[in-house]
Amino acid sequence: MGKIVAYLRVSTDQQDLNHQKLEILEFARRQGLRVDEYVEIAISSGKTSQQRRIDELVQRLDETDTLIVTELSRLGRSTAEVIALVNALLQRHIRVITLKQNLDIDRQDMNAKIIITLFSLFAELERDLISLRTREALAAKKAQGQRLGKPRGTLQKSKFDKDVARIKELLGYGLSVRKIAKVLGCSSHIALNTYINKRGLHHTPPV
Repeated sequence: MGKIVAYLRVSTDQQDLNHQKLEILEFARRQGLRVDEYVEIAISSGKTSQQRRIDELVQRLDETDTLIVTELSRLGRSTAEVIALVNALLQRHIRVITLKQNLDIDRQDMNAKIIITLFSLFAELERDLISLRTREALAAKKAQGQRLGKPRGTLQKSKFDKDVARIKELLGYGLSVRKIAKVLGCSSHIALNTYINKRGLHHTPPV
């Protein structure tokens, strides 16, 4: 049997990690288990997986290890993200235990396979609902006469913005766009030519 790792996370504006730790310790005591490692973090679920130490957690877990969390929501920002992580762990034969949902998920267990299938359906439903809400919101704005998207003529940021002074200078010397692209180290002059035209840069000689 591999090691047992517990993952604890709370939002910074919520209670501390002690409550989750006590829950897991009590569960382990009743089951006759010993938690070998704790990965603890107090941070919003909206942060990246690296900031939430999920990447570190996955790297710590080896085949036949067990992961314990108080509830599935601790593992991701959305149902889809949680399911993807759980599936990835099961593929590596890592057992996942969640206390609130009373789940003990093992890849070899038929019930676990059914549970994961249901979770996957829920994740797909969540994506569909988000897509539907987005379309409905856009349709409502359009019906109210609001213009969708960026205003006409809005210039988006470009990788060439940092070199705009240099581009103007080289244009002023009469260099072709193709040669300027080579000077800037660009693999293609087409994108640069589009940038110059949209910005209205002219072949003005330097003073």
